[in-house]
Amino acid sequence: MTSIAIIPARYDSSRFPGKPLALIQGKPMIQHVYEAASKAVSLSAVIVATDDQRIREVVEGFGAVAVMTATTHLSGSDRIAEVAQGLNADIIVNIQGDEPMLKAEMVDDCISLLSDERAAMSTLKKLITNQEEILDTNVVKVVTDAEGFALYFSRMSIPFCRDTLDIKYFKHIGIYGYRREVLLSLRQRPECLAEKAEKLEQLRALHYGYRIKVLETTVHTHAVDTPEDIGKVEQWLNTSF
Repeated sequence: MTSIAIIPARYDSSRFPGKPLALIQGKPMIQHVYEAASKAVSLSAVIVATDDQRIREVVEGFGAVAVMTATTHLSGSDRIAEVAQGLNADIIVNIQGDEPMLKAEMVDDCISLLSDERAAMSTLKKLITNQEEILDTNVVKVVTDAEGFALYFSRMSIPFCRDTLDIKYFKHIGIYGYRREVLLSLRQRPECLAEKAEKLEQLRALHYGYRIKVLETTVHTHAVDTPEDIGKVEQWLNTSF
């Protein structure tokens, strides 16, 4: 199957305007993500989808392909769907532009999950090892069933532990594999109530009965949600990579 990765990147983030161009170790964050994704052996191409000329110029400046999209998209998946409509590919991988610690193996793992014909989508999770992330509503949590399919995603700490139990919490890593026809179909469906409440677009897929296969990764990542996260990421990159 042919797989193409698309990295959605918009400038006007409410919490961190200009986030894709924020410098990490002297390099724009979007470049960190692009270079990591480009090392995935399962991909035939990597494209940046943006609605901002400043981002396009930076992306083309480091030798990558940037495609301009509409400014009206409400989510990253809506943005990549616009680009995917014109692509001849079986699988579209949505790689979040705020995951500068991404590793190529994560992309390859996400694609390999779609060898399960029951899976319409795929994504990754990682064990949470500190209390701060469990309680952080910027860190999305996921619960899966016995076969590794997602039951629910939430910004809250799920599952809720009513009694004293040794509960493991997993955070969702911001990468999705889509069968192309699933991605395009989802963009035609209205938002569900859970998606509107949580501001999590993957809940739309669950609402309409699409199954999301989830694999646990051991790769340490930290998404950039606020300017304060830049320092954290730089510290981890300096000490761990």
